[in-house]
Amino acid sequence: MFLTDLFNFKKRCNHEKITPDMECGYCPDCGCFVQNEWYITRCACCGVKLKTAIIKDEIVPQNHYCTNCGNDTYIVEKLEKINFIDINFAVLKKIVTKSVQNLPMTTQCWEERNILQPKLPILSL
Repeated sequence: MFLTDLFNFKKRCNHEKITPDMECGYCPDCGCFVQNEWYITRCACCGVKLKTAIIKDEIVPQNHYCTNCGNDTYIVEKLEKINFIDINFAVLKKIVTKSVQNLPMTTQCWEERNILQPKLPILSL
């Protein structure tokens, strides 16, 4: 029995092989479908872009107050595409969805009837 079994530490996949330039894809390590989503925060008063961080799975600005007007309220925007101007302010969140490949494991075959196809002779011994 290991110490990790005692405290029930479970290793989570960080999906490192899903790079930020990809929109979505299947992780080759765990098989989950991962979507990359970019978020940015703006000041609710003046609209200035704020540096963003993810704290406890919540998207918040790094500073508590706006450096332009001093307001403490902010707006979270989801970006469709990231550009090089917003890369310093945006944060990447990887959304994991379970694999949808729960297909049945049966194989079905059928025979199409064709008039031109000759019938196979039946051999009898």
